[in-house]
Amino acid sequence: MRHYIIAIDQSTSATKALLFDEQCKLVDRCDIAHKQYYPQEGYVEHDAEEIYQNTVEAIRQVVDNCELSIVNCQFSLAITNQRETVVVWNKHTGKPIAKAVVWQDTRGAEICRQLREAGKTQMIQEKSGLLIDPSFSASGVKWLLDHIEGTQEAASRGDLLMGTIDTWLVWKLTGGRSFYTDTTNASRTMLFNIHTMDWDDDLLALFGIPRQMMAEVLPCDAVYGETTVEGVFEKPIQIAGVLGDSHGALVGQMCFSEGSGKVTYGTGSSIMVNIGEEPLAAPDGLVTSVGFSALGRHFYGYEGNIYSTGATLKWMCDQLQLIDSPAKMEAEATSVTDNGGVYIVPAFAGLGAPWWKPDAKAGIVGMTFATTRAHVIRAGLESIAYQIKDLVDVMARAIGGRLQEICADGGPTKNGFLMQYQADLLDTPVVCTDVEDASALGAVLMNGFARKTWTSFDDVTGFRKVTKVIKPAPTAQVQTGYAGWLKAVSRMIEK
Repeated sequence: MRHYIIAIDQSTSATKALLFDEQCKLVDRCDIAHKQYYPQEGYVEHDAEEIYQNTVEAIRQVVDNCELSIVNCQFSLAITNQRETVVVWNKHTGKPIAKAVVWQDTRGAEICRQLREAGKTQMIQEKSGLLIDPSFSASGVKWLLDHIEGTQEAASRGDLLMGTIDTWLVWKLTGGRSFYTDTTNASRTMLFNIHTMDWDDDLLALFGIPRQMMAEVLPCDAVYGETTVEGVFEKPIQIAGVLGDSHGALVGQMCFSEGSGKVTYGTGSSIMVNIGEEPLAAPDGLVTSVGFSALGRHFYGYEGNIYSTGATLKWMCDQLQLIDSPAKMEAEATSVTDNGGVYIVPAFAGLGAPWWKPDAKAGIVGMTFATTRAHVIRAGLESIAYQIKDLVDVMARAIGGRLQEICADGGPTKNGFLMQYQADLLDTPVVCTDVEDASALGAVLMNGFARKTWTSFDDVTGFRKVTKVIKPAPTAQVQTGYAGWLKAVSRMIEK
């Protein structure tokens, strides 16, 4: 009997259901976008109930579309998800107490500032591997408990649960029977001790979060429960394999060895390098997270996150209405020879690594009467490459030199101008694979490890197929462009 794996890739902008066979070939997919809520400055929210309903509908559609006989095929479910976005809900009613606080949300900035002023930076970083920043889940949960009447008492009574999106989906899909998260998502909350691999009582107390709100932490390659997906399947199927999206891409790019790394180009972007099985302290501007846990081993990673990359392109399309879609940007950007001195610093939700300036604001600098739409679009694309270089330079110094190559995944890898500019800036080959959805592939691999389809990393490395390698051709113009970027960032930070 043939087995198919449905990978749920629940991202910041949409929920995707991707159907894979056991040779890791993509059979079909369904994407359903969800609404973004911006109730006031600095707030970014999602409706967790909408995300769950979209998950169910995406699974339903992908099963219906592929015309497979559910009777004659076996299915299982894997999950990869936007990280840090956090939901707090009542365990009796199953209803969230508020909309989910998205990782881009900065309402916890004041909480973080107070912790830094209280001298908690070293303690938090030593235990969690993270810097104090509102992008991580803890400050968002504390804000909800501090500002919604009656929630602190309810949390103390054990009536409330909290979790990242993976935990919420597993809990909902299993009818509340499974309350789990995985080590990668846990390591992005600022509440998890990456040395003991458990929730840390000191960190929980610091944020006023009762331990009973927290899910049990499992390795990525575990079985998380069973579900019929609201009746899509007559008999329950396994939920096996869960990990955060950036970690999924690390696995999907087969970065199983120490020193291998990847860049995920998504709504935001993540650079992660496998540093082995010891949770080493990160250099300035980076954090240490659990890279993935599989086959009885824990691998750690240095990581830096950029808040707005693909989101910048979406903003130029939807808000500024400069162009219909990101797919048309390459032609527009290459219609001019350079950016005309224009730089977009996309600090819409502050600046992440390596700057860590949550209060920074976005800006467009360097415009003149000669500036055209093409210059602004090109500046938006270049801002992605510049931010990646900011991080790669820090990471390269941390591991003692230039990275051998960068494995790239995500929708923007289709943009030839952006990929070439990236390679030129880094003076490093950019390797693109045939799987655009590397995060989903990582979840599929963890699903297979959980079900013992594969029993070693060597069993799966052949699934990674390189489609193109962009070789660098650095020029003086590229380096001049980067110098201008650094000046533009300095202006935004100083405001």
